[in-house]
Amino acid sequence: MFGRKQAAPVEEPGAPEPSGTGKGRPTPSRKEAEAARKQSLRLPKDPKAARKAARDRDRDARAQQRAAIMAGDERALPLRDQGPVRRYVRDFVDSRFTIAEYFIFVALAVLVMGFIPNPVVQLAVSISWMALIAIVAFDEIFLLVRLNSALRKRFPDKAERKGAMWYAGLRTLQLRRFRLPPPRVRRGETPEEPRTHRA
Repeated sequence: MFGRKQAAPVEEPGAPEPSGTGKGRPTPSRKEAEAARKQSLRLPKDPKAARKAARDRDRDARAQQRAAIMAGDERALPLRDQGPVRRYVRDFVDSRFTIAEYFIFVALAVLVMGFIPNPVVQLAVSISWMALIAIVAFDEIFLLVRLNSALRKRFPDKAERKGAMWYAGLRTLQLRRFRLPPPRVRRGETPEEPRTHRA
């Protein structure tokens, strides 16, 4: 009764709050606290090191996504490549040989020849360039008309086919071996019967 009064306990920063004396927020569970602790350990406190760690994580994530795409995992595809319509478009384009696939190489060759200071060569280059444009345009139009007809039969809903022609045109301009997602069909095969191997 006449003894010293016991000193009030000093609350340490970060110490868990006693039950019944909360500050309006729930006490984190042991699992949540452990996860937060591990997360803080993974993030360097130095801003420069933190940026480097973030770049490394992004690079690893991109590498994993590319590996999944190359393995044929459609869940890893970007949004623009997802869906049955885009898959059918890719198979339709990959099953055919297109001149547009080699357009960039022929165009570079014509451009180099254009620097030759010879009137005959200059005339031949001009004629070759116009002929190349005409052939590529005819080849593209022929492929897109056939693709559009096939898509109308297979996917009657116009909303599903939105952007399909543009998507097909861009894919024809890429070399087959460098196309992503990689081709699932060989040249000459029908898109309805894809194979798992690639040419």
